[in-house]
Amino acid sequence: VQLQAFGGGLVQAGGFLRLSCAASGRPFSSYAMGWFRQAPGKEREFVAAISWSGGITYYADSAKGRFTISRDNAKNTVSLQMNSLKPEDTAVYYCASSRGTYGLTVDLDKIGSWGQGTQVTVSS
Repeated sequence: VQLQAFGGGLVQAGGFLRLSCAASGRPFSSYAMGWFRQAPGKEREFVAAISWSGGITYYADSAKGRFTISRDNAKNTVSLQMNSLKPEDTAVYYCASSRGTYGLTVDLDKIGSWGQGTQVTVSS
């Protein structure tokens, strides 16, 4: 599946952004989807994931209570609503699909496809 992420930008601390990822190619609805991020000088890290059906979601501790992942299998999109943004949320955000089908989450070492990344910058 090919993925294209968009929606990043510059926002002040406490603000919000909504990232979206459009998928094409393999049946999108068969794959768990996730968002990861990579800050300068740091390793890529897990942010959130959603099961293939959309019924189960997972969040990193840093995202719990502030971020919400969702998907629309009819439109082949997955989104990440980010509220109460903090300067430490500054990173390039990547969407990703799972390698296998009908999974519940997306593991960093079992990625099927990556999107190209979108920059999120939170100013203090």
